[in-house]
Amino acid sequence: MAGKRADDSWQAYARELGVNLQRARLAKGLSQERVAHLAGIAGFTYQKFEKGESRPGTPMNPQLLTLVSLSQVLEVPIVDLLPDFQPDVSR
Repeated sequence: MAGKRADDSWQAYARELGVNLQRARLAKGLSQERVAHLAGIAGFTYQKFEKGESRPGTPMNPQLLTLVSLSQVLEVPIVDLLPDFQPDVSR
């Protein structure tokens, strides 16, 4: 059962990261396509990130380089994009 709890916790973490990305993007007045282009990722990928997904039903797990790129494009410290809680990733 710990695996299910870890999966749920990671999904919640990914969704919150997506909300934080969207909030930062809107504060900058940028479109999803513009952020994606400036960060060097596909527009569809960025759209999924704002939903907290990589594929439908699969929580996102972006590379560190991608997160750093997004924080630079959005001009916010990377810590501001990360949710303020630690996900339970124990199996």
